[in-house]
Order: sequence, then structure tokens, then C-alpha cells
Amino acid sequence: MILFKKIRWKNFLSTGSSFTEIQLDKTSNTLIVGENGAGKSTILDVLCFSLYGKPFRKIKKEQLINSINGQNCVVEVEFELYNKKYKIVRGIKPTIFEIYQDNALIDQEAASRDYQEYLEKNILRLNMKSFTQIVVLGSSSFVPFMQLPTGIRREVIEDLLDIRIFSSMSLLLKDRISVNKDSITETSNQIKTSQDILLIHEEQKRKDNKKREDDNRKASERIVELQSNINKTQAQIDECSAEIETLLEQISDKEKVTEKINKILTLENSIENKRKKSKNVITFYEENDNCPTCTQKIDQDIRSNKISEKEKIIGEFDEALSKLSEEFSKVSNRATQISDISKQITEKQKTISDTFNSSIREDQREISLLQKQITSNAHDQDPEMDSKIDDIKENQKHLELFKKELIEKKEIYELANIILKDGGIKSRIIKQYIPIMNALINKYLAAMDFFVKFELNETFEETILSRHRDDFTYPSFSEGEKMRIDLALLFTWRTIARMKNSANTNLLILDEVFDASLDANGCEEFLKLIHGLEDANVFVISHKGDILQDKFKSVIEFEKHMNYSRIAK
Repeated sequence: MILFKKIRWKNFLSTGSSFTEIQLDKTSNTLIVGENGAGKSTILDVLCFSLYGKPFRKIKKEQLINSINGQNCVVEVEFELYNKKYKIVRGIKPTIFEIYQDNALIDQEAASRDYQEYLEKNILRLNMKSFTQIVVLGSSSFVPFMQLPTGIRREVIEDLLDIRIFSSMSLLLKDRISVNKDSITETSNQIKTSQDILLIHEEQKRKDNKKREDDNRKASERIVELQSNINKTQAQIDECSAEIETLLEQISDKEKVTEKINKILTLENSIENKRKKSKNVITFYEENDNCPTCTQKIDQDIRSNKISEKEKIIGEFDEALSKLSEEFSKVSNRATQISDISKQITEKQKTISDTFNSSIREDQREISLLQKQITSNAHDQDPEMDSKIDDIKENQKHLELFKKELIEKKEIYELANIILKDGGIKSRIIKQYIPIMNALINKYLAAMDFFVKFELNETFEETILSRHRDDFTYPSFSEGEKMRIDLALLFTWRTIARMKNSANTNLLILDEVFDASLDANGCEEFLKLIHGLEDANVFVISHKGDILQDKFKSVIEFEKHMNYSRIAK
């Protein structure tokens, strides 16, 4: 319950630079009187301006400052709520907006709008429209509940029943639903992107694996081809080696032939030397008549015998040389054959060495390189690519789980949204209180001697039946009857607020209720209701001070003094 304690103001409307102060909880009922323009209704504007930053009546903010002083307009209101003391201070020229809790200034937000929102939602828990419905009645600028649009009526009732929290929850839920929807969309996009990236990486890995497989297949095929070439070349080597063996067998007598040639040449040389010596002896005897050693004459017979002997020997040598020549010719032919065969062997050996073995070495080197390539491909699985794919798959799992959680939240939010809609839990709560409200309204109408059956439905549309069961609406009644309905509603809302301890307050201000529409009987009945209110401080603003003065516990009179409004002493 909001217990208003005190309100004061200066340089506000027609008030001067000295504070005007009213104790709000001093007596249970107070009459405020004064002449027109004396400032009686200023308390309404001060109260609303201090709490909500705008006056009760339709007055522009710049017009609230006293036109004579033109500055230092200040309003203050003090109240208690949940055993905490609050003080609200507002000012114009300079601008002031301060909220104190237990004499400590509450930290101000960067924007005054946020500070005001904190005041309404976290402290008062009541907006201005609902506040005026349970605190103020009767001013010319006041819009009675029955003249409010249906949507505003619902807001007032939700405040009274303290179920605006569900509207706030609904707004928060809409934000969460929006965030959840965006998150689901974003997560779905991330999953799609992740899947696309995974497909790209897996396709690249497939291509790389296929390329390695193709390379290995081609390398294996090439190895088989090279091995086949080696086998063919080895066969050629074996064939050539066999031919060399055959040729070597054909020249197995090479050493003997060579030895025999050497012997023939040696023997020929020896015979030639001996033949030459014999020839020299013949020449000596043919050319010399005396012996060169003893100088004796050589006998003719001796010469003839010597010449004949040597010629015979020479003949034998010639015969021997002829035989050796024949033999040498034979052996030489064989040597030529052996040389030709040896050349063939050499050529074949060179072919084996330079061609076949070189080809085999080259093929074996290529096979070794291909085998290394195959081995490298077997171990050359890109670990970075595999790691990326694993990371993407793991991230996909997290995204799928997160999306599942978001969808589960979405289902919960959708269910909560159904509950928080006007047709949900709020409607059920309101439905429970509608019979209580109607009973209270009719009770207060009867207390003011106005016997009709008044009913509000769940959409807060009224049905009014007269004694003769005629169907009426609010505009059908006279101003006095409308006033009774408005008063009955006001008391009902206050009773409901006290029951719910929501918008409950000790303060009730009635502006000129007794001056306009109520007749004498209505005023009398209404006074009974006022005096019967519990835990209430009622302020009645009226011109009928002479008639009502003795019916209130205290009276405050406003007067004009030197063009300034003040409380009369």
C-alpha cells in the first residue's frame, strides 16, 4: 500500500516562492475550500506532476512555472511503500528529477525517461491512467472509467489486479520469441553453411583420394610395365650371354693358336738368321780368294765344298721356311677367325653393359621412385583436411543440439505466449474477479440510493438494467446518475486494490464532486461512504465550504494574497 505522507510546492502555477505544504495522512477526511482561482485544485497538478512529470489538468509544462517569478519551480511528495520511505523531487528552471529511498538518492539513468520508467514500474507499479482512476474523481479534465476506451479500461483493471506483470512478461516474451526466431534462422543458416563447407571439403578430399588412387594405379601399371621391360631385357641379356658362351667355346683354342703363331714366328726368325749366316758364308767364299785371318789362299775345292754345303743348308732352310709359311697361313686364318669372334663377343658384352644393363638400371630407378610415390601417397592423407572435416562435423553436432534446444524453447515460448495473451491467464484471473467487481459496484450504487443492476463483462463492456429491467448504457443516464456510477466504480477499484494490495493507496481526492451533479440526498449518502472508508485519507475540493465544513475533521482554505495562492492562516 502506498502511504502518502506529505506534499509541498513553490513557484508552481499561482504559488509563490515560499513552500506550500500539506500533510496528507494527518486526518481521515479533509475539506479543501476557497474561491475560484485561489488554488484549491493545484494539489491535483502537484501530485501528478511530482509522480508522473505531467499535471493532472491539461496545462503545458512551461505554463506550470509561476509567471511572476519565472524560475525555481519545485514540487516534492513523500510516501512510504513496503516499509521504505520515498521522496520525489521535480523542478523546472532548473530541471530537477530526483528519487530518494530512505534519504539516499537512487542512481539516475542516463535518460530521464528511463528514470521515470523505473519509478513507475519498480516503485509505484502504477501508471498515471490507473493512478487517477483510484485516487482522483470529479475534475473537469478527469475521464471516468466508463468513458475510457475498452483497451484503456483493461489496462486499469490489470493494474488493479496486479496482472500487468503478465503484459510485461508478454512483451519480454515477444522479444525472446523474436530473438529465438532469429537464433533459429541464424543457426539454420550456420548449419546450412557448415553443410556446404563440409561438402566442399569432403568433395576435395574425395578428389584428392581419387587422384592419389589414380596416381597409384598408374604408378603400379607403370611398375608392371617397367618390370616387364626389365624381364625382357634380362631375357635379351641371357640370350646374348648364351651367344657369348657359344662364341667363347668357338675360340677356346685362342691361346694355343696364339702360342703356335708365336712359335712359328720365333722359328722362322731363327731359320732366317741361320739362312742369312749361310748366305753370308757363300758370299764370303764367292767374294774372297784369301783367308782374312791367315791371309793364305783359299783352296778352290774347299770353296766349292763350302759353297755347295751352305747352299744345301740354305735349301733346307728354304724348305723349312716354306713349310712354316704354310703352317703360319693356316694358323693365321684361325687367328683371324678368333679375332672376328672376339669382336662379336666384345660387341655383345658392350651391348649388355651399355644398353641392356643401363636400361635395367634406368627402369629400376624409375620403379624405386614410383614405389616411393605409392608409399608417400599411402601416408600422405592430408591431416589438416581431416582435422577440418572433423571440426566441421563436431561443430555441426553442437549447432544441431543448439537448434534442438532453440526449437524446444520455441515450443515453450509459444505455449507461454498462449498463456500470456489476453485470452489466457489474465482472462482467467479477470473472470474470477468480474463477479466480485459487479457485486461491489452494485453495493456502492445501492449505498448511494441508486438501485440498478450494473454488470461488466470480461471485455469491460457494461450492461445496466433498471428496476423495470430496461436495458441502459452509461450515456443514457443523467449527470447525477453518471456521477454515482463513477463513484461506485472508484470505490470498487479501491476495494479491489486493497484486496490485491496492488494499486492500494491511502489517498483519495474528490474534486468538486459535491458542487455539480449530486443532489442533497446523493451528497448525504456519499458522505456516509467517505466516512466509512478504512485506511483512507480523503481530500474533498469544494466551493460549498459553508455547507460541508462541519462534516469534515479538518479544513484547508486557499486564498489569494498579493496575486499568490497560499493556505489561509
